[in-house]
Amino acid sequence: MDAPQKPSFERQESLGYLVNRLARLFSRALEKRLAAHGVALGPFPILLLLWEQEGLTQTEIARRLDFEQPTISNTLKRMERDGLIEFAPDPTSRKRILVRLTQKAKALRLALTGEAEAVNQAASAKMSHEEIREFKYLLATLTESLENSCEN
Repeated sequence: MDAPQKPSFERQESLGYLVNRLARLFSRALEKRLAAHGVALGPFPILLLLWEQEGLTQTEIARRLDFEQPTISNTLKRMERDGLIEFAPDPTSRKRILVRLTQKAKALRLALTGEAEAVNQAASAKMSHEEIREFKYLLATLTESLENSCEN
């Protein structure tokens, strides 16, 4: 009787597993830091996007962040409740509703992005600038490869 063969897939060697674990650790660290400012983790990607370009529609936000519409809708409702965003009619189209940041959200930009930067620095403290640059390049390459394979 032959011994059972060991599967070739090893959790600790899987890129997907390792990247997912890293993402969860980043999220956990950032969540703690954002909470000190009264902001949950969920709205943070939306805030980052709106700090770059305000006045987007819910559909545009979902597409640019690659989130499902219901997720964005629920998060935007919570953000409105928390005084971070407001909905405003588009002056160029009656059908479009734009998402705008409140003064409260605008005032949080420096503090919240500082918290994100602190998490990034803590995570990369043992890496050189060249290693960080190479890692970002590799992440972008992996992302592009998966985006292309998902589109086909």
